[in-house]
Amino acid sequence: MKIADIRGLTPDQLAETLISLKKEQFNLRFQAATGQVEKTHRVNEIRKDIARIKTVLRAKAAA
Repeated sequence: MKIADIRGLTPDQLAETLISLKKEQFNLRFQAATGQVEKTHRVNEIRKDIARIKTVLRAKAAA
């Protein structure tokens, strides 16, 4: 996700996206543990997207 896309979302939408990304991250961790991950780069992408969303949520809460 691009930061411009994330900033355009409402806090509720950000929270929903964060939950879905965390579920995907959990599933990828299990796949990695069993050696079934096909897209290994996706793990890092998800981690960075979660950080971006948390940053924007924090900024919106402070404002």
